[in-house]
Amino acid sequence: MHIQFPSKPTLPRACWEGRITAGSPGMPPHETETELVPQSSDKTLYCEAEPPPTVEKVKPARENSETDLEIEDNEKFFTTGQKELYLEACKLVGVVPVSYFIRNMEESYVNLNHHGLGPRGTKAIAIALVSNTAVTKLELEDNCIMEEGVLSLVEMLQENYYLQEMNISNNHLGLEGARIISDFFERNSSSIWNLELSGNDFKEESAAPLCQALSTNYRIKKLDLSHNQFSDIGGEQLGQMLAINVGLTSLDLSWNNFHTRGAVALCNGLRGNVTLTKLDLSMNGLGNEGAVALGEVLRLNSCLVYLDVGGNDIGNEGASKISKGLESNESLRVLKLFLNPISMDGAILLILAIKRNPKSRMEELDISNVLVSEQFMKTLDGVYAVHPQLDVVFKAVQGLSAKKTIFLLTNPMKLIQNYADQHKITVMDFFKSLNPTGTMKMSVDEFQKVMIEQTKVPLNQYQVREVIKKLDEKTGMVNFSFLNTMKL
Repeated sequence: MHIQFPSKPTLPRACWEGRITAGSPGMPPHETETELVPQSSDKTLYCEAEPPPTVEKVKPARENSETDLEIEDNEKFFTTGQKELYLEACKLVGVVPVSYFIRNMEESYVNLNHHGLGPRGTKAIAIALVSNTAVTKLELEDNCIMEEGVLSLVEMLQENYYLQEMNISNNHLGLEGARIISDFFERNSSSIWNLELSGNDFKEESAAPLCQALSTNYRIKKLDLSHNQFSDIGGEQLGQMLAINVGLTSLDLSWNNFHTRGAVALCNGLRGNVTLTKLDLSMNGLGNEGAVALGEVLRLNSCLVYLDVGGNDIGNEGASKISKGLESNESLRVLKLFLNPISMDGAILLILAIKRNPKSRMEELDISNVLVSEQFMKTLDGVYAVHPQLDVVFKAVQGLSAKKTIFLLTNPMKLIQNYADQHKITVMDFFKSLNPTGTMKMSVDEFQKVMIEQTKVPLNQYQVREVIKKLDEKTGMVNFSFLNTMKL
């Protein structure tokens, strides 16, 4: 079985459970007729083309394929582009074409979220994508594609090696959909590295096939399983998978039902994991006992860079356990603990743990629901002196005097403008003077550090954060080049 993709796309005469028949040679494309062929199976995608016996073309060698898709290149067939192929597919399966897809099917990014495709509309999209070489990222969230639609997609992925990112969240896939996806990724080496499966009614029994596939498939780097219904049994399955997986770098498990048992199992798997850098466990129920396991992970794991455990009922006791891990951790940069019942006492334990670790790389500690005191601020200033790259996000400062409040909230760009006016330079000159290379751009990390350390215009951490918001290009870089035209 083989498929040839000619230099000029050729429309198959029959596509997936149906037959499209061209008339006599020279017949215009719009005069074709559609004749349905009986389906041999509800789950088989079938595409057949029968060239006239008088024409023979030699096909180049191609890898064997397990699908039933076949596209023949024949000079006596009318040739057509991707648009016409999609329109014929829609006619075949009996759906209205999506105009957005027609306009964007030659772009690398196609967003078909919330288009009400259903299983048949998804099949038409899949048919058109079999030979598409342009689309690398496909969004199909909230289209009620169900198991029939996901079957069409995995059949397409057996032939399309250009598609790399796919979002099929909120599509009611359920257990059968999880099995279809798992079977495919367990035996097939597609090019998909980013897969979003959020909100697909995956319950405990869906965890086993998914984890089995991920135990052998190392091509998937980013996986979103948030807003599902995994609980402690699912946590045990995922923990076992993480212990042996060497592909995943980002895993989103937020808004599930993990509790202490599941949290401990996940953390056991993370102890030896050497590839995962980002983990989102927010909005679960880890509690203080789960925080004990998290603290141990932070002590032993040297890969995690980003950890979100917001909304997990972690109190001061749990914060104390996490702080023990922060004292020796050398990789974590972002720790989010918002919406946990942590008071100022727990917050102090966390920042002092970072201060005691000279090799800490922490850049952001999010405790944005914690109300702190001026004494906390003095302690935090001492932490900033050791780790100027750190940004601690909290709710507010209790009992702060009016004078200090004004200092904290003064527009930092106005302060910089005043300095520039006094020294008869431009604001852009001020920023360029802070850059060792003298260029218009700096990384956010480097810029934050020099802004805290510079003494020309003393700024606190909160003011530096405001400056970064104005200059950040959302690419990890700050840009000074537009400051000449910027109204401060």
